[in-house]
Amino acid sequence: MLVWERPEPSNRPVPAPLNRELIVRAAIRLADADGLEAVSLRKVAAALGVGPMRLYSYIAGKEELLDLMVDAVHAEIRPAGNGWREVLRSLAETTRQAVHMHEWLADLLGGRPQLGPHALARGEAVVAALGDFDVDAVMPVVTAVDAYVMGAVRREIAERRAERATGMDEKRWQASLGPYLERTFATGRFPALATVVRDAAHLDADHTFRIGLDFLLDGIEARISAGGRAPEGPEPHRP
Repeated sequence: MLVWERPEPSNRPVPAPLNRELIVRAAIRLADADGLEAVSLRKVAAALGVGPMRLYSYIAGKEELLDLMVDAVHAEIRPAGNGWREVLRSLAETTRQAVHMHEWLADLLGGRPQLGPHALARGEAVVAALGDFDVDAVMPVVTAVDAYVMGAVRREIAERRAERATGMDEKRWQASLGPYLERTFATGRFPALATVVRDAAHLDADHTFRIGLDFLLDGIEARISAGGRAPEGPEPHRP
């Protein structure tokens, strides 16, 4: 039985009351402060003032704890809006906000779908907003938005971590590479790239995210307006 369906132990008189919500909140506090490396059943138990073995009455192990943590953060991702475009934009922006609030989430998103109650509620809100789409287009559209967000936020979190590791923010890092790029571009080997680096607007992460999201949503809208369906799989090979 999955943790979402497995009942918690009944309450009993103890000096330190315990339940899954308290365990998950403590684990999230540890992860927010010091990353996933700081999360272990022993450390969570210590933060709650209980013995580690008591946690096993509520969760089977660390993997279940991580699943519960991710689902708890999905409660913060509540897409809303009028119409599919607003809801997909809200999905992207609230997911990004959640990852910036909980940096460790960037390491756990993706892969197999999250099936906890908060993740399912988030999925229901998004899919309901796509009710007028062809049913075969719904999941490719949602997957495209999720993939864009995950790629963008992982890049942003990687930049944040690099800044902490090196002590150099993005502007100082760019300035340190400036002379090298000028020498390289002066060779004439990379004219297109040199033009973009020198002449294009240098946008911050917020503007870059929103413009890229607009490109994606515009493409979805054009496809749907043209009556497009999700592409079918390849034709079976016939000898």
